[in-house]
Amino acid sequence: MAQRLLTLDRELTDIIATHQPDSGAVEEVFVNTNPQSTLKLGQARGVCLLALARAGMPVGEYAARLVKKALVGTGRAEKGQIQAMLQILLPGVKPAGADAADALAVAITHANMAKAL
Repeated sequence: MAQRLLTLDRELTDIIATHQPDSGAVEEVFVNTNPQSTLKLGQARGVCLLALARAGMPVGEYAARLVKKALVGTGRAEKGQIQAMLQILLPGVKPAGADAADALAVAITHANMAKAL
């Protein structure tokens, strides 16, 4: 696990250095039915927050329900509905799995929230 977290930190740090984004966003931790999964998610999220903070970037944190509502209009949207909306908003983009689709949804939510400010 430590090695995976180190890889996550290195790769995110490289992405930040290469693309120099103005800000970052992460999904808030939710309580999963499996406590081990929740713990691992929290550790990965902590690495992401650290990398973003180390780069001096402001970070938006969004609850899953808010992300779903921002994209689909309801906080109880299913994964399929999120992926369908991503295809409408980003035609031709094919996320590499559900986690990548979730990350795109968080990024879109963050971009839209920044516009609202």
